[in-house]
Amino acid sequence: MDWTQMTVSTNSQGADIVSEFLMSQGAKGTQIVDRADIPDPGKPHGYWELIDVNLLESMPQDVQVKAWFPGEADLPRIARQLTELPALAGFDLGTLGVIYADVQEKDWAEHWKQYYKPFSMGDTLVVKPSWEPYTPQEGEKVMELDPGMAFGTGSHETTALCVELMDAYPCEGSFLDIGTGSGILSIAAGLLGAKEVWAVDIDPVAVEVARDNVKRNGLEDVVTVRQGDLTQGLDQVFDMAVANILADVILMLLEPLKNHLKKDGILLCSGIIEGREQDVLDGLAAAGYRVLETRRKGDWVAIAAKG
Repeated sequence: MDWTQMTVSTNSQGADIVSEFLMSQGAKGTQIVDRADIPDPGKPHGYWELIDVNLLESMPQDVQVKAWFPGEADLPRIARQLTELPALAGFDLGTLGVIYADVQEKDWAEHWKQYYKPFSMGDTLVVKPSWEPYTPQEGEKVMELDPGMAFGTGSHETTALCVELMDAYPCEGSFLDIGTGSGILSIAAGLLGAKEVWAVDIDPVAVEVARDNVKRNGLEDVVTVRQGDLTQGLDQVFDMAVANILADVILMLLEPLKNHLKKDGILLCSGIIEGREQDVLDGLAAAGYRVLETRRKGDWVAIAAKG
């Protein structure tokens, strides 16, 4: 079967949003090509040698999201709807220029893998694609991840911020991951010591990939992945919850989440563009949360709060 590759030009803050939109429109896979995701060769961390030094020079200046659609997809309609995303997101998503290319399935199956290499997150975690070799250094915990056909490889600032906060506020009890994507934060929670993890996503493709990644890391007895719309259908309470999604969704979740956090439970909010930080802080205060700290990377903000 042949595919049409749709390449959308965006920026780092828009990459995950564009990727998720394209998946929702029937893309059978996405790939984010972002120069910011390649480790700095001037700051080696034991895995730079695994990356071709010419790779960075060959990458486009704009962030690109590549998506693969079967022949029956209505690509002109999808391209038109892309132009509506900035208004929905509330911030600039770059040019959103679109180009197309015909791709044979055997080429697609291997092409996107070249950009996924081992990288570190937080104090001890290293994320390793399933096809890459890696020898852990002392004290490191290695997560084997296959992005598959869902977005969320973990190299984005919002995910890194979450893991930093998970290091700062260790959870050895129960953990809820809302909008789990490829399952990276749920797996991280399990590797960092959480005894019970629930991972929720509305996208059935993401749920399938997350389950595969949980199994690949031997955490089936710790992490439960379920398809669902945010907190709907949940009746458990947790020691910690993470919501790595858009600011407007976080604001909508603050009140319902209080029913799912234990007394003095911790909520980690990420995916917040800098211009929406105060909105989320105000929402946390109005819902009765106490902010513990705020962290930043690039244009993104993450907040730890106690319920």
